[in-house]
Amino acid sequence: MMRKLGDALEQWLEAERDQLGLWLPVGLGLGIAAWFTLPNVAAWLAFLLLAAGGAALALAIDRGKRGARSLALFLIAAVIGCALAWGRSAYVAAPVLTRPLVTTVRGRIETIDRLPAREIVRVVLALDPAPGLPPRARINVDEDKVPAGLMPGTRVSFRARLMPPPAAALPGAYDFARVAWFWRIGATGRALDPVRIIAPAPPGGGAARRLADLRTRLTAHIEARLPGSVGGVAAAFVTGDVGAIDQADADAMRRSGLAHLLSISGLHVTAVIAGTMLLTLRLLALSPWLALRMPLLLIAAGAGALAGIAYTLLSGAEVPTVRSCVAALLVLAGMALGREALTLRLVAAGALAVLLFRPEALVGPSFQLSFAAVTAIIAFGTHPRIRTMAQKREESGPWRVGRELAALLMTGLLVEAALAPIAAYHFHRAGLYGAFANIIAIPLTTFVVMPLEALALLFDAIGAGAPFWWLAGKGLALLLGIARHVSALPGAVAALPSMPLGAFALMIAGGLWLCLWCTRVRYIGVVPLAIGAMWALATPAPDLIVTGDGRHLAVRTEDGALHLLRLRAGDYVREQLAEGAGVQADALALDDLPGARCNQDMCAVVLERGGRRWRLLATRSSYRIDWAALVRACAWADIAISERRLPRACHPKWLLLDRTTLAQTGGLALNFNPPAVRSVNGEDTHPWIVRAAPAPHRKAP
Repeated sequence: MMRKLGDALEQWLEAERDQLGLWLPVGLGLGIAAWFTLPNVAAWLAFLLLAAGGAALALAIDRGKRGARSLALFLIAAVIGCALAWGRSAYVAAPVLTRPLVTTVRGRIETIDRLPAREIVRVVLALDPAPGLPPRARINVDEDKVPAGLMPGTRVSFRARLMPPPAAALPGAYDFARVAWFWRIGATGRALDPVRIIAPAPPGGGAARRLADLRTRLTAHIEARLPGSVGGVAAAFVTGDVGAIDQADADAMRRSGLAHLLSISGLHVTAVIAGTMLLTLRLLALSPWLALRMPLLLIAAGAGALAGIAYTLLSGAEVPTVRSCVAALLVLAGMALGREALTLRLVAAGALAVLLFRPEALVGPSFQLSFAAVTAIIAFGTHPRIRTMAQKREESGPWRVGRELAALLMTGLLVEAALAPIAAYHFHRAGLYGAFANIIAIPLTTFVVMPLEALALLFDAIGAGAPFWWLAGKGLALLLGIARHVSALPGAVAALPSMPLGAFALMIAGGLWLCLWCTRVRYIGVVPLAIGAMWALATPAPDLIVTGDGRHLAVRTEDGALHLLRLRAGDYVREQLAEGAGVQADALALDDLPGARCNQDMCAVVLERGGRRWRLLATRSSYRIDWAALVRACAWADIAISERRLPRACHPKWLLLDRTTLAQTGGLALNFNPPAVRSVNGEDTHPWIVRAAPAPHRKAP
């Protein structure tokens, strides 16, 4: 029996031999994901030992078997991936601020991002050495506090409130502390006084500064030609700067599934390269001598490559743009060699290149969304039935257009399905109409707006760009109109609570299995995909959410309403709480919850869950509360929550969540039926986790 199974496995792998190399970046990604997911050094070492031991065992029983060799290579890649992530985190290690403080900062500006829609300028400073300060900080400065002449290289001084890079406020929320660690940013903050220039930027500054200056001037030029969100979107297509887009329009783009258009990636780079190649071919073909004697396609590919590299540098060379540029260059190289360009091998090569140099990119939504979309499109397009449907044939115009529209719609729906688990995991939302919106938005952007912008910028050199700017503005207004209309449709976005990591991993594994194999065995991937989806949908929303500082909590009722302890919480906090609870409706006050008794200082709430009464006690002011009364209230409560340190005599029946406890755990999500607690930090000891030292309790007077 075992021999028959082994022979069947070898026959299957022989049929899939061309696909085996595609799993190398998957193994590398598995090791990287293990390092980011597992909590401590002991777990990382255990993974390395188990993977290395499995690889050694597979090699020992190789005996010429393709399955054993493939498994060994996969596990070796996993070992390399885990070691890469670990080594990268150590390589970028830099001091991090441990507590908030107000101080005067001095240093040199490294980067400047202007966000006119929010009326702030965001700068990254290389700080002068000072006790207790990290070497780099990212600080927001109000526009009215920014002096003229501020640019990279300028030395400045101002008073600012600094704080450690914020960790995820709630389980499953965005963790800027992790991102800041790999950017070597040790503090964030806000300027309290106007910025004072100590010394202007030195002359020169190299190519990087010249590119930054050019990008800044070009962004200002575009926004001057097209004011408001229209100009902000136009600038985003050229320089990647989204700071001038109104928040409401940015939300509409996200809710309608069009936000990917604002991030310069594969679509934009491809449009620039394809446009350059087409223009070059047309111009060169005007000469019969060149057309007959020169390799015009190769020359056009070279011009497209140069245009793609220039566009990547001009737009800031962000990771998604660089990734897309590298992939495009590989496609051009394939065309030059006469090979099929768009293959899964190309995707695998691009993924390997990114993960080897930036392993932390794996856990970010940008990497996951872009590679998932491209992998799904290529796997779909190479399916024999889809190839047959898309094959050119002799037919009337209406049939051809209808068939191409059907293929485009099917591709859009497939991409939406492929991206839905990733969007739900990272953003707690799933768009429903994005595929239909993109059918119009992508051709509009690629074939109308971007060429018009290019012509407008070109003709601006002779002062004749106004007509093209007018036309581009109309196209961009149409794009924003589509986003606003689609985002306002009933059910445009489904809100979901935080997804369990296991459910997400099953869906990713199932999707990869479906895409990377070519025989019927691929359809086994539907099983983990379906299990993961059902697990995610069956996961109950948390009944209670508490932020890591203890200032804010939200109670989710059984009918889906959200009640906040502090209804006047800022928009960011309200959005985080709503996303964590999977709620889209406007939040209500905790005072309005049946069973709640609140005053200026405290709230006592009784909830019915699973046939049991749960008693919550929460403080919401910093004023002195009678000690004896507070101790009696703690004894009454099942859970006591406070941003302050509660007295040592405070003993709730289940959980005490005060400043001391929350400093160690971070934000929490609690379920009451059955009782369960998820925390941001838990036992996590990754280097970007900053835990405050436990403070002693005050003694009763």
